[in-house]
Amino acid sequence: MEQHPDPSHGPTGKRRAAALLLIPVAAVGLGIWFVGRGVTPDPNSSLFGAQYDEAMELKARLGSALLGLALVQLLLAAWMYGLLPGAKRAPRAVPRAHRVTGLLAFLLSVPIAYQCLSAYGVETTSPRVAIHSVTGCVLYGAFAAKVLVVRSRRFPGWTLPLVGGLLFCAIALLWYTAALWQLNGFDAPGLT
Repeated sequence: MEQHPDPSHGPTGKRRAAALLLIPVAAVGLGIWFVGRGVTPDPNSSLFGAQYDEAMELKARLGSALLGLALVQLLLAAWMYGLLPGAKRAPRAVPRAHRVTGLLAFLLSVPIAYQCLSAYGVETTSPRVAIHSVTGCVLYGAFAAKVLVVRSRRFPGWTLPLVGGLLFCAIALLWYTAALWQLNGFDAPGLT
């Protein structure tokens, strides 16, 4: 009896699987959007006991640490894939360090996001705030997609760098629209 290969592992199946990544990005992102739009903002919401300006300052510092972890993630990923110029082959500890820093980045992002949602909800009151709100929703959708890609072999090789890059870009844009803005005296180049 002739066996037919599993179509989900062929090029068409992998492209279809890659297209299906839009589902978790959209579902998680839209879920956060609708929850955030339904939140009654509470400016008294605290972050580890800090409120108002102190909470914003703490979020900016935590967001900067998050961006630092994202940069470490990017460098470790480049090392794992042999993309660091002049670097030797990555030792076995590098993938583990990549996973640990990814977990730390996710854990660090949660209290920041929670405080943002509880204090402000999802707002579109200015371009900066709208970009920040939409990007915050995309961040967790991209995280869900990255987890799916890492756990499955049904995706083409380019999907992991794509969702990893989306995740990094979301963190960088969130930092730019909030942490830099806060730490730079409520100003960031190009934002009003």
